[in-house]
Amino acid sequence: MLGKKVLVTGADGFIGSHLVEHLIEEGFQVKAFVYYNSFNSWGWLDTLPKEVLNKIEIFTGDIRDPNGVRTAVKGVDIIYHLAALIAIPYSYHSPDSYVDTNVKGTLNILQAARDFNIERVIVTSTSEVYGTALYVPIDEKHPKQGQSPYSASKIGADAMADSFFRSFNLPVTIVRPFNTFGPRQSARAVIPTIITQLLAGKIEIKLGALHPTRDLLFVKDTVKGFVEISNSSQTIGQEINIATQQEISIKDLAQNIINIINPNAKIISEDVRLRPEKSEVERLLGSAEKIKSLTKWEPSFNLEQGLKQTIEWFRNPINLKQYKTDIYNV
Repeated sequence: MLGKKVLVTGADGFIGSHLVEHLIEEGFQVKAFVYYNSFNSWGWLDTLPKEVLNKIEIFTGDIRDPNGVRTAVKGVDIIYHLAALIAIPYSYHSPDSYVDTNVKGTLNILQAARDFNIERVIVTSTSEVYGTALYVPIDEKHPKQGQSPYSASKIGADAMADSFFRSFNLPVTIVRPFNTFGPRQSARAVIPTIITQLLAGKIEIKLGALHPTRDLLFVKDTVKGFVEISNSSQTIGQEINIATQQEISIKDLAQNIINIINPNAKIISEDVRLRPEKSEVERLLGSAEKIKSLTKWEPSFNLEQGLKQTIEWFRNPINLKQYKTDIYNV
């Protein structure tokens, strides 16, 4: 891949900004597709050092606009498609926007990639497409269960990507990270929710369901997985998990973070933060056998190491002030 020009959609977001940073460190030419807004905000890319930002070609647009997508795709060799709406609670009352962004946005990328003969297209999925585990560890053959409008939209996007591989031989790979966490993660996720409440001095840490388990993956391992997958020709046409093959309950996770920051705090489960009963994903524990068999990927961080780096990032007052700890971030 060295010398290739890559397009990263969703580059202004959590995982996207880390992927851009990693690709720049590895010496790639990077075009970053960020969501157009009148504030001229480039999201988390705005926080990168100037010497890094100067190496990035910024493209502002909207993934829902096929004309803008075609303009962004022209002239690149590889696409990492991460742009998506991701908050599950928000998908309950605005499902149309998830179809428009996640399904139609992915279709726009696939159409443009086909027209311009792009060498590799990496489409980002989510472990949420599996729903509650029917067996563990969850491998890529596990049934898909659309337990929220968000997960249903991602199942649709994945199916569209697979159809372009099968119908047009487009070199697509579907990458399916499990529960990625780390610096810059949005406030709607559980780990930032816990950390920011604690660092704001709160004693009662308000969460939703405490019993579900998650397979937690540090963001630096996630983006390394993206690059390793795109480096292997054996991954074309495949769906591939990125997972740790370990799980922890939300309650135990919260207690671990509490023990690090303020052992006097206690956990409160609020009804307003609970998912509808049939929508809650009770257990996620992923298999990493496929990615390890097709690439050189191995995780470099365990949960404790990842949490330590994440907490240190949030301790910076400049970072913490960007989070609203007094409200439930949907």
